[in-house]
Amino acid sequence: MDMEIPVYLFTGFLDSGKTSFIQDTIGDPDFLADEKTLLITCEEGECEYDGRELLKQGVLLESVEDEEDFTSEFLLECQKKYMPEKVLIEYNGMWRMEKIYGMKMPKNWEIVQVITTVNSATFQLYLSNMRSLVMEQFQDTDLVIFNRCDENTPLASYRRSVKAINPRAQVYMENADGSEPSAEDALPFDISQDQIELEDMDFGIWYVDAMDSPQKYNGKTIHMRVQVYKNSRLPSNAFVPGRFAMTCCEDDIRFIGPLCMASPAIEPKIKRLKKSQWIYLTAKIKLEYAPLYKGEGPVLYAEKIEPAEEAEEKIVYFN
Repeated sequence: MDMEIPVYLFTGFLDSGKTSFIQDTIGDPDFLADEKTLLITCEEGECEYDGRELLKQGVLLESVEDEEDFTSEFLLECQKKYMPEKVLIEYNGMWRMEKIYGMKMPKNWEIVQVITTVNSATFQLYLSNMRSLVMEQFQDTDLVIFNRCDENTPLASYRRSVKAINPRAQVYMENADGSEPSAEDALPFDISQDQIELEDMDFGIWYVDAMDSPQKYNGKTIHMRVQVYKNSRLPSNAFVPGRFAMTCCEDDIRFIGPLCMASPAIEPKIKRLKKSQWIYLTAKIKLEYAPLYKGEGPVLYAEKIEPAEEAEEKIVYFN
């Protein structure tokens, strides 16, 4: 039986720390495990590889500079030429992720992990000017590493930017000296009280945090203005209270919200709710299993529903 050849995909813009991170990864003997490893680089950064040093570690180096040369045929030639047991691809940050995700890989090549590195000093610049490219890198990544952080880095905002696109991604922050920042995420609402009063524009921030750390909200009551989403797949005593949110660009606006259930006393009101209707919702939050989440998550139990005028700003954001 043919063995799977694991492919580790490293993404990020130029000067994001990809090469340094890959070198650190290769330097770990437990990672290489004496397996013939092929490293494919798709751009040349400030930090360069030492081909002879890589050979000593059992790592073969292949480079491709032009996007049109990075094809399924090129990868197949790499397989025939090197017969690797493990593959690392340092992807060009200016190439669309759909290119590699849609590419036919050589037999038994399987992308097993996607790691994205981010230079926190330039992240806001890229986010402002190339937002769709940035968010595309986050879409299917497993791990995002923000490096070169300092006391001025808005850690919570950057973390939410990732989680809004990809809730399952792990996010790691690293200072310039390699240490981990000690500052905790700052939320724009008070979770120390039994009831959380949520402002309109804080819904996206709350939703991301609640999905990521639902245990923090277990047993809390929340009061917020939301829109109603209902469909036939939800139980008759359930709906999704939420908001329309922009995740990466104007073309990527979607409705987000948690599952909300109702007691028998509230159920008639839920049945009368119309799709997209604005309401003020007071609900108890419980951490429990729900099919909608395919696991545990924050399930709201409506205690009070009142009609509301629509919010002044229809779209919410995550920072």
